[in-house]
Amino acid sequence: MHPRKHRWIPLVAALGLATAASSARPLQPDALFPAPVYVSMKQDGSLWRYPDGARWRAASTTLYDAVTPDGRLVLATVPSEHRVAILDAARGKRLALLDVGRDPKGVKVTPDGTQAWVSNQGSDSISVIDLDRHVVVDTLHTGKGPHNVRFTRNGRTAYVTLQNGGALGVIDVASRKQVRTIPLPGIVGPHNLDLSPDERTAWVRDFVHNVAVVDLSTGRVRKVIRVGAGHGGIDVSPDGRYVATGAIGGDAVSLIDPESFHVRNVKVGKGPHGVRFSRDGRRLYVSVTGENRVVVVDPATARVLGERPAGAFPFWVAVPGNP
Repeated sequence: MHPRKHRWIPLVAALGLATAASSARPLQPDALFPAPVYVSMKQDGSLWRYPDGARWRAASTTLYDAVTPDGRLVLATVPSEHRVAILDAARGKRLALLDVGRDPKGVKVTPDGTQAWVSNQGSDSISVIDLDRHVVVDTLHTGKGPHNVRFTRNGRTAYVTLQNGGALGVIDVASRKQVRTIPLPGIVGPHNLDLSPDERTAWVRDFVHNVAVVDLSTGRVRKVIRVGAGHGGIDVSPDGRYVATGAIGGDAVSLIDPESFHVRNVKVGKGPHGVRFSRDGRRLYVSVTGENRVVVVDPATARVLGERPAGAFPFWVAVPGNP
């Protein structure tokens, strides 16, 4: 049973009237959301901002979202239109709707905030967007089925999951070329990824029920960990204490100890997919696709702290300061 004492529905959202204008008021942080959190709603093409419940129309549908390091812009991929939407993160005004490659999935912003990289799974490419001019400036070719990217802190290297290639691609950011491929035996369809704080390890979630622990210096898979059914997001807490992954075919998120690989499962509801830790690592935000909720978990105790309502099919979670 999930606690209900934190459940809150803003009046404008309940009436279906929340707009960009409604978000002009200053945010009022609370215990669950001390900083803004952005969640993409797959079915109705909206982005919701917590804690104030503001919701904004991005496109006909949305999938993955990302926020710039300075919190100024939020982006969302639109696979049904082969586009990416760029919105003002303060007021929700859509600033651009750009054509990219076929079937865009993940979108990530470079550490310096100047570019966004969009993984075009259907065209084996990544579109590079200039975030000052809001234009696509380059397209780089990858291995088969790129799904999502993760940059190193210095912005020199990007790792991309090659869902249709069974591998992890390594990209030199300066030259915008894939320079290496790391095979990932033991997992099926590399889906999403994150890096350890020291950037020596990649944690790769597959499309079925596995997480691969990859030593990036040797290119070897150290461990394959079984988690919940189906695909999901994966996130390493900024302090490195926890690794969390969703499971869209189940009802729990998995919390993995990165030292012992021990797994704790926390029931959050049907179809958890997006997972993202708060910047301080004290909260884990989970988009529960089958029940239209965002659930907040305490990773230290593996307990649900509370929840908030969401729109139709909440898919991905973006948190400023935790790419």
